[in-house]
Parts: sequence; structure tokens; C-alpha cells
Amino acid sequence: MESNIIVQLLPLALAVVMMGLGLELSLRDFARVAQHPKAVFIALVCQLIVLTGLAFVITQVFSLSPLLALGMMLLAASPGGATANLYSYLFKGDIALNITLTAINSILAAFTLPLIVNWASRYFLNSDEQLSLQFSKVLQVFAIVIVPVAIGMVVRHYAPNFARRMDKPVRVFSVVLLALLILGALFQEKDHVVEYLVQVGTATSLFCILSLCVGYVVPRLLGIGEAQARASAFEIGNHNGTLALTIALSLMNNMTVAIPAAVYSMFMFIYAAIFGLIISKGKFNKTVPVPTTSMHKS
Repeated sequence: MESNIIVQLLPLALAVVMMGLGLELSLRDFARVAQHPKAVFIALVCQLIVLTGLAFVITQVFSLSPLLALGMMLLAASPGGATANLYSYLFKGDIALNITLTAINSILAAFTLPLIVNWASRYFLNSDEQLSLQFSKVLQVFAIVIVPVAIGMVVRHYAPNFARRMDKPVRVFSVVLLALLILGALFQEKDHVVEYLVQVGTATSLFCILSLCVGYVVPRLLGIGEAQARASAFEIGNHNGTLALTIALSLMNNMTVAIPAAVYSMFMFIYAAIFGLIISKGKFNKTVPVPTTSMHKS
């Protein structure tokens, strides 16, 4: 899997997934930023700054090897995954906010992800050449993130019925692709799977739980409404493991860097479901002080 046609086809497969994401978006989704500026701003700060910082601290606390630490930072830099919308729907989050955050994150990731990974590569590997994303790689990230999303949006605009029909097949394809990537990454490193689970299992689990908690608690403390806080939690807590795996395997051509995303993706769905059940039962509402002027329409 490290060198054959499967790896070469990964960017194309991810492009299909991102185009499916675009099929759910329209220019109106971006316009919602004006309607919910505070909620969007808080979520983006948590995503791009707070969680990146937490991921770095986790790499230090668990003394991860340089390549695994780089993989953790790549995971943290990846935007929210398409499954955030599903969890938000199941647990009564503000789906419109999810779509807005997904749209903005998809754009920002093409710029922020290479910056974070380049910095992490220099810090952990003490090298500007081995795994850093050079300008050509930055263009590839842009191409497999932005261009397919834009194509999907154009298709939705001119063929809305087709876009609706393709929603379920693309979602199924996304899940299958992620499963294949996880299995492929783990199989390639089968002799070290137990070692990696020991090294990054706890670290990725902690990162997932912290992502969900930060995404929910910070907005609530700052006066954001319950439904929007839930949307923020799932958007921030469900990182795009498929994107991280594709970049690690295809653009970086390094299996070890892919391991944190593979391990994280195995736990993410379970933790997100448990978290959704907890907030649905009001457990967090009892522990998080909510300002009296709750801004449901922030």
C-alpha cells in the first residue's frame, strides 16, 4: 500500500469525498457567517488554535516519537469531517452552523494545514526537507480540498435533484474509503500495531475527548446557545481522518505519520456517540455555568 496504485489513487478518492461535501453546500451557507459571527469565530479559534496547542502538549506529555508526533499535528490540523453533520442531526445540534463551519474549514484547511505541518516537520524532525509540504504539495492539498468542493457546489446549483440523489452514495463511499485506509495503514504496520496502540491509543483517545469537550464547553461558557454548542462540538471533535491519512500516505509517503489518524478514526465514532448521549441527558448542563444572556442567535 505504500507505493502501488492504491496510494496513487488516494487523492482522487478523497476528491470524490470532498466533491460530495460540496454537493451539500451553497453560497448561502457561507453567508450564514454574518448571521452567526460569534459562534463561527469561537469554533474556528478552538479548531485552529486551541486544539493545535492541545495536540502539541499531548505529543510532549506522551513523549511520542517524531514521526508519530508529526502525525498527531497533521490530525489536529485537519478540518472537521462530514460525519459531524450526521452527529449534529442525531443529537439536535444546529446543522446550519455545521454546514457553515464545514464550508469555512474546507477553505481554510488548504492554507492552515500546510503551515501547521511544515512547522511540525521542522520542530519534530529538525529538517526542512524530509516530510515538509513544499509549495507543490501545498498546491496538491489545495487541489484535493478546494477544487472538488467547488465542483460539488456548482453541480448542486445547476442540478439540485442529482445532488440530492448522490448524497447517500457519496456518504457510503466516504465511510468505506475511511475503513479501507484504516485497515491498510494498520495492515502495513501489522508488526507494530500493538506498539502503536500503546503509544498513540491513549494520546489519540484523549485528543478526541478533549476536542469534543472544548468544542462544547467553550462556546457555552461564552454565551452560545445549546444547539450551536452541540454543532461546534461535533464539528471540532470529528476531525477529517480521511484527509489526514491521504496526506500522510500519498503526499508524504510515510506510513508511520498515518498511524495517529488511523487509530484516532477507530475511536472517534464511538466517543462522539457517547458524548452525544451525555449532552443529550444534560450532564454537561449541570456542570457548565451558562451565562444568563444565552445567545441562541449569535
